[in-house]
Amino acid sequence: MFELPPRPEYFGPEHEAFRHGLREFVAHEIAPHAAAWDEAGSFPRELYRRAAEIGLLGLGYPEALGGTPADVFFTIVAAEELARAGSGGLQAGLGSHQIALPPIMACGNAALQQRVVPPVLAGEKIAALAITEPGGGSDVAALSTTARRDGAHYVVDGEKTFITSGMRADFLTVAVRTDPANKGPGGLSLLLVEGDTPGLTRHPLAKMGWWASDTAQLHFDGCRVPAANLIGAEGAGFKAIMNNFNHERLMMSAMACAYAQACTEDALDWARQRRTFGAALAERQVIRHKLVDMLARTEAARSLVYDLAHRLHHRLGAEGDLVARICMAKVVATQAMQFCADQAVQILGGAGFVRGTRSERLYREVKVMMIGGGSEEIMKDLAARKLAL
Repeated sequence: MFELPPRPEYFGPEHEAFRHGLREFVAHEIAPHAAAWDEAGSFPRELYRRAAEIGLLGLGYPEALGGTPADVFFTIVAAEELARAGSGGLQAGLGSHQIALPPIMACGNAALQQRVVPPVLAGEKIAALAITEPGGGSDVAALSTTARRDGAHYVVDGEKTFITSGMRADFLTVAVRTDPANKGPGGLSLLLVEGDTPGLTRHPLAKMGWWASDTAQLHFDGCRVPAANLIGAEGAGFKAIMNNFNHERLMMSAMACAYAQACTEDALDWARQRRTFGAALAERQVIRHKLVDMLARTEAARSLVYDLAHRLHHRLGAEGDLVARICMAKVVATQAMQFCADQAVQILGGAGFVRGTRSERLYREVKVMMIGGGSEEIMKDLAARKLAL
């Protein structure tokens, strides 16, 4: 094992104290069960409550709603320390509210916030975000799920897919088209759909990775949703969705760096213990070079992420420049994760191919990190457009 030195230019004593407490929580409450929960395809709902008790779920939310105000570096610490368990599925499921609640916080009225946010932050309810559809992923402006106004309700029809926590969510933040005449981004809105709404059905999806996270396809068949559940104004959904993506992509970048480090730690531990032809693997030059390459890529990606977080925190740079940097950070970080997961399994050999190790799990989860939140190709194209290349 190795421990990277603190980065005082980004993390102060309060951040490091939070890191220490969360590391203990992960070591005792999550890591010992990660493999079993992955095989089971879920984790206990009780874990939401336990995470809420230590302030994890409410990080960055107002105290009045049950949260704990915190800067972006606290959220990065949370992403990094949860990643030490090496279970992206658990991390995605436990943190699905972090992509479901921000639009409500940014655009929703006070009554909606008060009704939805406190029980989620207390671990009593689960929230999920529903954007992607079977007919399209990153092309959000073209989504086809409709919400037709009918008196005091909207009537929702359509489908969503690849929805994290979609099976167990009590609240769904759903992107809908409220203006059928407007086929572009201006016709989109956001609605809060409650999990027990008649006409909503859910089907689980089997996946290559993220087994511990339930992932669902949702069907809306004449779902009547109170008009009071509109999040923000009609037609303002697209901008809210895009802003939400920026935070999601930053957190995925931080997670990818931490997963890359986890793979590097696994490879280093194995290389020091495993002996072949009378010597430890770590004494072989070819293995040492692999480990250095893994460290270098991880540190390069992490430095990019930390610098980006610093710029966002201090509002340094134009919006287009920051969006481009977010896109580039996600690409670089997930590529580092891909490289480290591949090299870790190679160094572990047969042990890396057997289910149950962090590296084996993360090897299967690499692709969802490179696709989710915006594919690598979409990220590069968006960055190019923002930089006017």
